[in-house]
Amino acid sequence: MPDASRRTIRRTTVIYWMLLIYIIAALAWWFISLEKQNNRIAQLQYKSISPDKNSLSVLQYGDKVFAIDNETKRNTGKYIAEGITFLILILIGAVFVYRSISRQLKIQQQQQNFMMAITHELKTPISVARLNLETLQKYNLDEEKKQKIIRTTLDETSRLDFLTNNILVAAQLENSNFKAEKEELDLTALLKDCIRQFSNRFPERIFVEDIEDDTDIKGDSLLLQMLINNLLENATKYSPKESPISTILKRTKVGIELQIKDQGIGIEETEKAKIFNKFYRIGSEATRKTKGTGLGLYLCRKIARDHNGDITMTNNEPQGSIFAVTFKS
Repeated sequence: MPDASRRTIRRTTVIYWMLLIYIIAALAWWFISLEKQNNRIAQLQYKSISPDKNSLSVLQYGDKVFAIDNETKRNTGKYIAEGITFLILILIGAVFVYRSISRQLKIQQQQQNFMMAITHELKTPISVARLNLETLQKYNLDEEKKQKIIRTTLDETSRLDFLTNNILVAAQLENSNFKAEKEELDLTALLKDCIRQFSNRFPERIFVEDIEDDTDIKGDSLLLQMLINNLLENATKYSPKESPISTILKRTKVGIELQIKDQGIGIEETEKAKIFNKFYRIGSEATRKTKGTGLGLYLCRKIARDHNGDITMTNNEPQGSIFAVTFKS
């Protein structure tokens, strides 16, 4: 977090607590002032009924004192009840404001992290592609080296296309007027095509397929392809190169279920409820080593729900993660 942001948050926090303490102190002073006034009024009333100045019998004097005491106690009780009510309302408002400000600051920080991450993510493939093209232009390389450079450049442009699509689709899905163009399509063919593309991008990876044929679904092919690609991207990013990535597509009693299994680092229980939030990434910006923008799993959940489905994450055994998307029929 930049120093300017830290100073702003620190200053805002100090001002917030100073104002809250001042309001509570003013409430306490209000109660003390009213109670003092109540006691002064009682003392004046006591003096006004003094037997020395009034021809009152002992019984009448006792009744007057009893009435004054009751009125004084009622006023004290009223002040206490009103003070407690005001204090509760102040505390509720303070908690609400504090949580709202904290949430806004958290979202702002996540957006700043996203901008930093996406700037780096977009700049890297552009720089690599440019360097490769300049190398091809400048040097007369043999055919094998040319093909290697061209393949690397295509991989980087695919990565760039993947990132820009995520950003554009995330913006579209946030628009309440956006409606996906759904049509009957073969999810089996779409899934196999995505796996084939990843196999070409990562020839050293092992992709295990257990896919049922002819699993038809009504949906948007571009969005469903993005969902699959994001899950495969996560599996390749967070698991060792030598470990297999399993893809399962099957029909169930509920509908169609898609599973992507990896044998990577897994996800802690405390993080599982947060991983589908927008811009959220596990770990801190200073400690995490993997690249990303925090949009992938958020898009997966949005796309799944837009197709009458949902996405869950469970632990794989002995290690890793299982992401399951269920499309209800």
